[in-house]
Amino acid sequence: MALQFVVGTIVSLVNIMIHALVTVGAIGIARSAGLRHMEWPRLHLMAVMAATAAVLMVAHTLESVVWSAAYLMVGVAPAGTDLVYFAFVNYTTLGYGDITPIQARRLLGPMTAMNGILLFGWSTAMLFEVLRKTVEHLAAINASACNSAE
Repeated sequence: MALQFVVGTIVSLVNIMIHALVTVGAIGIARSAGLRHMEWPRLHLMAVMAATAAVLMVAHTLESVVWSAAYLMVGVAPAGTDLVYFAFVNYTTLGYGDITPIQARRLLGPMTAMNGILLFGWSTAMLFEVLRKTVEHLAAINASACNSAE
């Protein structure tokens, strides 16, 4: 059981670092894109949100692959199991149950789910913040355009 806690903690921390790196990069890109004055503000907002969501989806995919690599290293599932699929099912808390871990490694599934829930929540907060800041900037641009027109 101790090995499972150690492996789960290490993989969770690696994924948290990946998510932090992606978050910092995505916020920087969203911020610079949001500061541009644009002719089509709604289209711009949709593009910023779609790009941010796409980057976060890539991050979540990479994080699931990290879990699948850990599953391979410690032998979580029977031979021949699609570990990437199994990791995604656990990470997303989908829980089909068509693949089950071996008895000695069953704690890693819930640890994967816990990590996924945390990082999906983080992504949701980040998307909301990018939306809020972009809308706030667009409102400021619109207000300054209205004031300069007078």
